[in-house]
Amino acid sequence: MPDTLGFAKHDHSSCVQAALSAAEAACATRKVQLTPVRRRVLEILLESHAAMGAYDVLARLDAEGLGSKPPIAYRALTFLVEQGFVHRIERLNAFIACAHPGATHDPAFMICRGCGKVAEALAGEALGSEAESSGFRIEQTVIEAEGLCPGCQEGAAS
Repeated sequence: MPDTLGFAKHDHSSCVQAALSAAEAACATRKVQLTPVRRRVLEILLESHAAMGAYDVLARLDAEGLGSKPPIAYRALTFLVEQGFVHRIERLNAFIACAHPGATHDPAFMICRGCGKVAEALAGEALGSEAESSGFRIEQTVIEAEGLCPGCQEGAAS
């Protein structure tokens, strides 16, 4: 699976199935519950490679009769983030399904300002090396870059 899955053409149904399977297996191993609401929130986020705000997720849950109160969505999103199945995109105040479920990693996000798609890549080791040489201990890394995806670049060029 390429690191820039959000922008690459791929079998999206296979992508969704793999992420759901990884989440189910991880929950079983960790002895935590992937409740129907948590699973549905993950499915909603897996439908595209675009980030969604909590209220957008809540609107979908409400439309499907799964709850209309903000804590429903926030609790599910908090659980999914804590388990590593979802990431929070600070720049957008939104959430996206993890493209590398089950892998311990520091995510780097490429956010297309044209179409809103977000691709997740694995952050490089350069920052870790710099931190180590300066004696700084990194506890969490999130890198967010904004630009144009290949599709939007093609659209802008024509």
